[in-house]
Amino acid sequence: MGIIKAIAGAIGGGLADSWLEVYESDSMHDATVFTTGVKVRKGDARSSNTKGTEDTVSNGSIIHVYDNQCMLLVDGGKVVDYTAEPGYYKVDDSSMPSLFNGQLGASVKETFSRVKYGGVPSGKQKVFFINLQEIKGIKFGTRNPLQYYDNFYNSELFLRAYGSYSIKITDPLKFYAEAVPRDAKRVDIQDINEQYLNEFLEALQAAINQLSAEGERISFLPSKGRELSKYMATTLDADWRQMRGMEIQAVGIGSISYDEESQKLINMRNQGAMLSDPSVREGYVQGAMARGVEAAGSNSAGAAQAFMGVGIGMNAGAGMAGAFSQANQQQMQQMQQQAAGWTCACGAKNPESMRFCGMCGAKKPEPKPEPKAEAEWTCACGAKNPEGMRFCPQCGAKKPEPKPEPKAEAEWTCACGAKNPASMRFCPQCGAKKPESATSQPPRPAFCAKCGAKLDPKARFCTQCGAPVEQ
Repeated sequence: MGIIKAIAGAIGGGLADSWLEVYESDSMHDATVFTTGVKVRKGDARSSNTKGTEDTVSNGSIIHVYDNQCMLLVDGGKVVDYTAEPGYYKVDDSSMPSLFNGQLGASVKETFSRVKYGGVPSGKQKVFFINLQEIKGIKFGTRNPLQYYDNFYNSELFLRAYGSYSIKITDPLKFYAEAVPRDAKRVDIQDINEQYLNEFLEALQAAINQLSAEGERISFLPSKGRELSKYMATTLDADWRQMRGMEIQAVGIGSISYDEESQKLINMRNQGAMLSDPSVREGYVQGAMARGVEAAGSNSAGAAQAFMGVGIGMNAGAGMAGAFSQANQQQMQQMQQQAAGWTCACGAKNPESMRFCGMCGAKKPEPKPEPKAEAEWTCACGAKNPEGMRFCPQCGAKKPEPKPEPKAEAEWTCACGAKNPASMRFCPQCGAKKPESATSQPPRPAFCAKCGAKLDPKARFCTQCGAPVEQ
């Protein structure tokens, strides 16, 4: 007995009249994994198939196979033919197995070669259908808290996970032989899920432990559904895919909750992490001081006691708050210095104190000198002009000549150490007379400072240019 694909032309209006014993799957919903075939026109008076009896698929019967269905033709409890390709199929006693695989792979052919019917018909034939769609929404929840070591919190935490997962039947022949109860007419996933759920939770624990070994933070687990799916498929591969013909498709973690002790540890660690920031800690200190002063001033014993409470609170807390603030300021300054650093040409960031790159050994680049501001002069109109400009572009005024620096007045030093102007003949500090060497005139120049002519030792003016002789 086998099936052959019906000719398309024969599926017209004469199909119902020619082959009145027509089978298709019973109703399937999202959780149905297995169901029997039912006659579409059972008891029709126009049936010309005289061989049809109960639990017998008579020769010439038509079987409808729809998308995402695998039809199994069973004779005497053995699968004699199957197909997962949508279409209409005719039962033919004389045909060889057709093996219309559709979306099924070579592994299903190998399975069929081991379970196919090899003898004469036993007289009892049935049609079964297996759902090849993804079976979604299979809920799970951990009965006991799962252990999870978190490197970030450096602690052993305990969590509970809730969510759902989905499976897909990849080898319907294995699934029919291993997972479907005998004599079952309809199977939903909930009917056979107890054993699989226990195995799933065991694999979930292994997958979560794998994430812990890879250093994932416990708070990131809800976003790791894709990774968990891969871990679950790997962990359950031998039992589910190779032995039962199904596999995990996806895992969705709806929520993760921690037990009371784990929640306390997480809160304590988070609070400590926040207070390790000196800017946050400084704000906390200032806020605590303000609340303390407010509490001290809210004394119910009267105004005098209230002001006294404010004073006592401020005096008692001022020193301690000052010490805390100073420590916070120092730490913030250190963090700013560390954050400054310098970036090497290779891209590595190094602390400011390091003279060579820790990654490639390159020397720290010398800081570029800041460009000097160009000298400028201010015109009488108020415009500022570069030093090289001789006229103001705003008003055309000439650049003013620089004023000569005043000559330092000659002075003499008294024996007492006081310095006195050259015009003073007595020291105002001790009254000593100006020494003769200090009153003597400087030597006369031998040449004119203007034209360079040789001067007469007694002349007061240059005989060549008339310039006065300066001593």
